[in-house]
Amino acid sequence: MMISKKGEHTLCSLSFKTTPDYDENLQTLLSLINDTPNHSIIVAPEVCLTGFDYENFDAVITFTDKANKVLTKASHNKTVILTVIEKVDNKVFNMAKIFHNGKQIHQRAKAKLFPLGYEEKYFSEGKDESVDIVEIDGIKIAILVCFELRFKTLWQEIEGADIVAVPAWWGALRVEHFKTLTQSLAILNQCYVIASDSANEECSKISAIVSPQGKVAYNGEKALLAQTYSPKEVAFMRRYLNVGIL
Repeated sequence: MMISKKGEHTLCSLSFKTTPDYDENLQTLLSLINDTPNHSIIVAPEVCLTGFDYENFDAVITFTDKANKVLTKASHNKTVILTVIEKVDNKVFNMAKIFHNGKQIHQRAKAKLFPLGYEEKYFSEGKDESVDIVEIDGIKIAILVCFELRFKTLWQEIEGADIVAVPAWWGALRVEHFKTLTQSLAILNQCYVIASDSANEECSKISAIVSPQGKVAYNGEKALLAQTYSPKEVAFMRRYLNVGIL
């Protein structure tokens, strides 16, 4: 387990393969969470616990109930961000969630469904106005789920975030798009971006942490990429190049 200084937050981006075995995926995630220090802000790939297992949605939804309870417990002294497939009011959503310090503190449905993956056939779409900023330990955090990264109107909704989490299942054919968009978001919003894509063959296999200056650290083949969070770097960039972001 890594050790952080008292009160210091660590940014963690995860990238691992999602298998057909949901329990195995959950254990992989829990092991990686356990390897992070207290006060970590951890981002895992989109639907990493089950994948887009459209043929077995009933089993997926049942498993999500179990996973929510387990992740709530695993988030003690940590923040865990990911998406799960969940049914609410007889509608199925790709739901972004934040677990923090033993509680589920935020959730919203993916607002922009990916047409090339036919997601609109299987999911109900969330609302753009639900894409917002959540403050945790004085840090302003926003989430853009995979395809949402392409929409400039959503970038405007999260202006002022100190950290943007991007859980993704991003296609390998568009690797350069993922790199460019995540770096551009960090530069434009003068914030940290924690990007986490699946390590499955059809995906980019990239996880990255981008600084407010646009410096990018990639995971390579590591499942866990970690970097110390510096609120001073966010504040410095917003003073040094003042473009009106508070």
